[in-house]
Amino acid sequence: MLYRKMKKNGDALSILGFGCMRLPQKKGSPGSGKIDQGRATRQIHFAIEQGVNYFDTAMPYHMGASEPFLGRALSNGYRDQIKLATKLPPWSVKARQDMDQLLKVQLQNLKTDHIDYYLVHALEKSSWEKMKNLGVLEFLDATRADGRITNAGFSFHGDQDTFKEIVDAYDWEFCQIQYNFLDQQNQAGTEGLKYAAAKDMGVIIMEPLRGGNLAGKIAPAIQALWDEALTKRSAAEWSLRWIWNHPEVTVVLSGMNEEAHIDENLRIADEAYPGSLTDKELALVDRVEKTYRNLMKAGCTGCRYCMPCPAGVDIPTCFEVFNDLQMFGNSKSAKLLYLTRVGGAMGGDPAYASLCENCGQCEDACPQHLPIQDLLKDVAEEFEKWWLKPVVWLVKQIFAVHRWVTLRRAGRAETRS
Repeated sequence: MLYRKMKKNGDALSILGFGCMRLPQKKGSPGSGKIDQGRATRQIHFAIEQGVNYFDTAMPYHMGASEPFLGRALSNGYRDQIKLATKLPPWSVKARQDMDQLLKVQLQNLKTDHIDYYLVHALEKSSWEKMKNLGVLEFLDATRADGRITNAGFSFHGDQDTFKEIVDAYDWEFCQIQYNFLDQQNQAGTEGLKYAAAKDMGVIIMEPLRGGNLAGKIAPAIQALWDEALTKRSAAEWSLRWIWNHPEVTVVLSGMNEEAHIDENLRIADEAYPGSLTDKELALVDRVEKTYRNLMKAGCTGCRYCMPCPAGVDIPTCFEVFNDLQMFGNSKSAKLLYLTRVGGAMGGDPAYASLCENCGQCEDACPQHLPIQDLLKDVAEEFEKWWLKPVVWLVKQIFAVHRWVTLRRAGRAETRS
């Protein structure tokens, strides 16, 4: 196992981190969140024994079951061998005191007295403004001072300008961004990766395989390109090696739930030094990336010149989700992304494609000269079925109930609406 050092605290973290969002589930219950606890525990113990020392979870993973499960799995001395990361959910915070109560429950769930790496979860512009105004930076100061958390960070799903604003707003030890060869211009992107690293922040990578899509059913045109390489590697290995080739990357999280995937990732993590890919290999990845983009229906580069939309449409995210569907054909994954990132299911205002008022401002600003208004109609037709808004409402109610139960567990029944 290779390790990379956190510049601000000196921690040597395994370049492969274990993501606990997609743990193996019980047979006959896919999508239910019901963890196959015996199998998952064996996988976690094996990974630790092979040198993995960074484990990432969050309150909503596996319908709330991930944190308590991980707390149990790390008993019998395993907790002391790893660095534990979890996240503060902004959608469950309505007041400064909620932050303390949620952390209290998380410490109970994880059976620990401190969180090594604590993140403010899934920040973008609106959730950042909300959390900042509610005093999250003061909360982080207090919890670092009293030892409940050791290192403060944030995970991110917004635009580059907001990312830089957040990076500059606080003395963060680390951040977590979505990054892979298809996301070089999306969200924080390569520019954000380098910006954070230049501030001596550790950078944790999530979604290295785009939810498994870059390693799942590979389009024939893509596989033909991979097959050209002299060194034969799986699509997953190419994707992971490309990320680890960046010296700015500290840890790559993988949601490993198959023993074969764990074995493969461990093998790669023994060899993937920064700068180890040749120029010819990097050129091959560039060709794969361009071929994927040719499969997209909306040729959006994520530059965000079209934003802000006066009608409230998140145009780049609408196109990102739409293109994922075109590239990978994973309808279930794409619908879930639209529900959470565009529909506002996890907080924030809805930014549906159907909110478009056809003002044309976006098309005037688009350097790619895309027919944005027509493309947004295609997005709405694809994703905005009759059930979308009721499901968004239901998810919000579930989160509200979960918040109430969580705060009640922490000893403060919440009655505010």
